Amino acid sequence: MYPQDPAFASPAERLFVQSLRGQLPDDAVLICNQRFTDRGADREADVIVAWPGHGVAVLEVKGGSVSLQDGQWWQTGGRSKAIPPVEQALKCKYAPRDFLDHAPRWSRGNPRLAHLVALPTTTLPDGFVAPDAPRWAVIDKTELDQAAGRIASALRRAENQPDAPSADDVELLVDCLVGTLIPQADLVAQLGEREAAVELLTKEQARLLDFLESHDRVEIRGGAGSGKTWLAVEKARRLTADGQRVALLCYSRGLAEFLRRRVATLPRKQRPAYVGEFHELGIAWGVERGRDDDGEYWESRLPEEMVERAGQLAAADLFDAVVIDEAQDFDQSWWPAVLASLREPENGCLYIFSDEGQRVFMRHGSSPVPLETYDLKANLRNTKQIGGTFSSLTRAQMTLLGGEGLPVRFVPCTDEDALEVADDVAVGLLDAGWPPESVALLTTLRRHPVQIERQAAGQDAYWASYWDDKDLFYGHVLGFKGLERPAIVLAINGFRDEQRAREMLYVGLSRARDLLVVCGDPELIRRVGGDAVAHRLGVQG
Repeated sequence: MYPQDPAFASPAERLFVQSLRGQLPDDAVLICNQRFTDRGADREADVIVAWPGHGVAVLEVKGGSVSLQDGQWWQTGGRSKAIPPVEQALKCKYAPRDFLDHAPRWSRGNPRLAHLVALPTTTLPDGFVAPDAPRWAVIDKTELDQAAGRIASALRRAENQPDAPSADDVELLVDCLVGTLIPQADLVAQLGEREAAVELLTKEQARLLDFLESHDRVEIRGGAGSGKTWLAVEKARRLTADGQRVALLCYSRGLAEFLRRRVATLPRKQRPAYVGEFHELGIAWGVERGRDDDGEYWESRLPEEMVERAGQLAAADLFDAVVIDEAQDFDQSWWPAVLASLREPENGCLYIFSDEGQRVFMRHGSSPVPLETYDLKANLRNTKQIGGTFSSLTRAQMTLLGGEGLPVRFVPCTDEDALEVADDVAVGLLDAGWPPESVALLTTLRRHPVQIERQAAGQDAYWASYWDDKDLFYGHVLGFKGLERPAIVLAINGFRDEQRAREMLYVGLSRARDLLVVCGDPELIRRVGGDAVAHRLGVQG
């Protein structure tokens, strides 16, 4: 359904659409409140049904009590007024055809069309007849649960019409109508405009840092899209500009590289002394590097040696302040090393930024020293359509301020087929003009073969490909925490541990800023994410 959450003109219209949606098969598409503008007039189609193997039906929906008297239609609902529902439906029926005639991407000819009137709160009298509205073209209250069948019948009755559209025809028609395919120059401009708007919104969060300027030990909590990473960099910048020696830490390699590149754009005197992974700080202090597959080394031995090494360092090599992004990733055993890196462990400045909903690793830790806590309550970086998909997965309800965007798309498939389906979707986005550097394909279980190939060249080379503008980025949800892309194709190809699946789904859904396409098994998504997520994605069944 487009849009995902329509603004209905009346409860009757909502009732009709919800009932119809439950009757239509998964490959049919519902488009609500589609406006068409030409030199002659502005028209709005209440409901358009694009149905492979049947055709395109345009419906005018009228609530209240509707009657036909002396050739004039009347609607009573608080007050009586004359209405032309059949005329409106007829004019709107030809609006999609006229639009497609001039759409550069449409080359399939005229679609099979029919127009109907829906009266979800009116019961027509027995023997109803009208010259402009044969009984088969009007759906009343008693036929609400048969609406899809009535639409199919009306499309079959359409005479002198083209053949019914295929699934590919419907997909292209929808792309033309809802505007997901845009000429590349326009698309790039729109992405730039969105990015600028998001940055302005995010910078407004700096007022919180102004308020906390005299506070030295703080935890700032916020859901995905709340601007935590921007705030972490900004706090590290401000502390450095004040003459303090600062470490800006995180856990994951991808986020660390992002932070380093972000900091590199700052004036030299505002760049923190250390920016990167927590573990790499210990190795910089002289701790011998262990094997990548030695979990006990990374989780326990290295942090313990970091504490020992910190005690041997000169005060000039320690820090006045530590800022941590994605602090929920830090194990309890790491915190002694964090505090030991401060020149004054008891009083040194400590700012951490966290989101408990994104605790996807099997670690449990929290700061061993008291921190003042402040919550970010607005999502700034995701469109409202994307933010709405994962809003039920967040620990606290967030206000969605990211603006309107493209509909979230769901492509049903099995776990085994998710990678192949996601590949096709990603290629389609590139063909449609999305710049390669704006698209990422993420997986939830097995890595994409391209990711495996790139990682074989080393982690540094692999993460360098994140900024490569020659191809889209291939990653795993666990490694993409704290990062984002304008467009994300999420391949839900299973979960190693369904106890962590809800958090992983939350991370995956929230990585897209402007466009989100989800490929996966409807039952798995419903089981992991719940009915609310399934509903937002348009999962049927």
